[in-house]
Amino acid sequence: MAEKSGKTAQAYEAEAAATRAKTARLRALRLARDAELAASRPAAPPAKKRAKGAAKQEPAAQPAGNLAEWMKARDEAGHNN
Repeated sequence: MAEKSGKTAQAYEAEAAATRAKTARLRALRLARDAELAASRPAAPPAKKRAKGAAKQEPAAQPAGNLAEWMKARDEAGHNN
């Protein structure tokens, strides 16, 4: 029984070592690819800055209307509940 557990542990350790080696190899390939892409990509233009104190322009809000208009529109559209 002890031999079987020892072989199982060795197999587990060997599989874990193989997984770590594969992960390290793939990480190195990914980093090399990312570095190559970053070097070949042109530099991004600087972001335009707003003038200090300039307010954001928000779209004008539509008037909400009133309940009577809303009920009339629902009746005209065929809502009867």
